[in-house]
Amino acid sequence: MDKAFLQAEITSAMRAHDKPRLSILRLVKNEIDIKEREELKRPLTGPEVLAVLKKVLKQTGETLEGSVKVGTNAERTELLQTQVDILNGYLPAQVCGDELDAIIDRVLADGGFASKRDMGKAIASVVAETGGNCDKAEVARIIGGKLA
Repeated sequence: MDKAFLQAEITSAMRAHDKPRLSILRLVKNEIDIKEREELKRPLTGPEVLAVLKKVLKQTGETLEGSVKVGTNAERTELLQTQVDILNGYLPAQVCGDELDAIIDRVLADGGFASKRDMGKAIASVVAETGGNCDKAEVARIIGGKLA
């Protein structure tokens, strides 16, 4: 995903009068603009745009959890759930199951990771191998079970 694609999606949401999609995509675009102007002072690359999208997804997810716990505004909770689903649709598919197990086995063998001391390095290697498209807690659990 890059900024041009994001802008095209915003335009599409405007034409379709899709208010939940439009509002969350505008929030992502605003976060990208802030990061470009104030922090980096250069245009963001594709992976950096994806990182901003993940950050907004995490924040929206946390807000959703809080809204569910409070349970007072069902309409707001429904909107937040819709926005989380929309953002998840823009993320690459998560690596999981047998594919994740195969990557972990390969990384452990190639890296020579054998003890629990190597767990942090092994997790970092798996995350790098999957491009960050995996559940880190799940990776840690699997690696923890395989290392002595």
